[in-house]
Amino acid sequence: MKILHISDLHFGKVIHGISMLENGDQPYWVDRFLDKAGEIRPDAVVIAGDVYDRSSPSGEAVTLLSRLLEGLEEMGVCVLLVAGNHDSGPRLAFARDILARQNIHIAGTVSKSMTSVTLQDEFGPVTFWLMPYVFPAAVAYALGDESIRDYETAVRRLIAEQPIDTQSRNVIIAHQNVTSGGSEVPRGGSESAVGGVGQVGHTAFDCFDYAALGHIHAAFPVGRETVRYSGSPLCYHFDETRQPAKGPILISMGEKGTAPVISTVSIPPLHPMREIAGTFEEVRELELARQTKGEYLKLVITDSLITPEISGFFHDLAESRGSVLMECKSECRLYSSEQPVQGTENVKEKSTEELFSLFYADRCGGEQPDAQDCELLRYAAELIRHSEGQDGRADKTDEKTVDALMEFLIKQEEKNRETR
Repeated sequence: MKILHISDLHFGKVIHGISMLENGDQPYWVDRFLDKAGEIRPDAVVIAGDVYDRSSPSGEAVTLLSRLLEGLEEMGVCVLLVAGNHDSGPRLAFARDILARQNIHIAGTVSKSMTSVTLQDEFGPVTFWLMPYVFPAAVAYALGDESIRDYETAVRRLIAEQPIDTQSRNVIIAHQNVTSGGSEVPRGGSESAVGGVGQVGHTAFDCFDYAALGHIHAAFPVGRETVRYSGSPLCYHFDETRQPAKGPILISMGEKGTAPVISTVSIPPLHPMREIAGTFEEVRELELARQTKGEYLKLVITDSLITPEISGFFHDLAESRGSVLMECKSECRLYSSEQPVQGTENVKEKSTEELFSLFYADRCGGEQPDAQDCELLRYAAELIRHSEGQDGRADKTDEKTVDALMEFLIKQEEKNRETR
């Protein structure tokens, strides 16, 4: 039996202000996935949670899921889908009974009896068990046992309630933070509310021949090869560019007792993500020589602050190639955290923009202003230059304007950090 395992689609995801749906990334992936499914002809596609990025998805996100499910239904592929922590279980499971008649099976909320679906191949039955994201309180209510207070106990007790025939093949689809020996697998970078939360040991799934997991955005086995995260289909964070190529997991199951064959089906993204780091001159020369187009980029300059000129140069270069410079930052530290900004030895040699950037970084824990903030800094500098009198000092009215601008920038950055 051939199974395609995917998870963490996060339809409607926005990264650095770019909608992965509206900019074509997620629709492109859905079309390529359907192409691959048409070539492979799997018996089942399992979707292990976080179909949407928000519990109240946009109409466009719902339409994209419909497009995916309709494409698989037209091929005669059985679809088995569970809700993740980002999904609204009741919304996701709307019309589940009608969809089940089309071989699309959805488990949105926890109940005492888990949804199960049995398929047949030449080696007999394979039963799929659908376990949506488990909260201990939900399991305690479903089982009528208020002593259930942690995720590990909740998952084990729920599984123990199911009439699982361990003499035949069984697959569980789950969206949880699964660990091995208490150690978490490497995370993908874009997960929220994962680290240390809701840990479940991989041995909870020992009675299953394969555990199709969702929740972690990196593809990785946990404890044994057949307890596995498929990872997100696309990079949703620049940290994830360091992972192996993303793609659905293909599982080929033989008869009971034999190890399944597991492989990754590569689906290149519409806009590859890439991180560039180095000195300004190094990055400038490399990027001018490079001919790649249509990328999502992160720029890290190691030897200077991000001035409006640097930011503008790289934004313009990216735009000319159909790329997007999503993040532009500096790792340069021109002063110690204890040293006042005014004490910088060569302060008189710096432009007003550089001094503003220094002050901003000093007030924001070393973080550099982004492109929008750089434009405001440029405006503030122009106010200073145009207000300088014969003695070279700005009048007090414009100093107040500049102070107000700086306070605005700092408050905006504090809000950004709170929402990251």
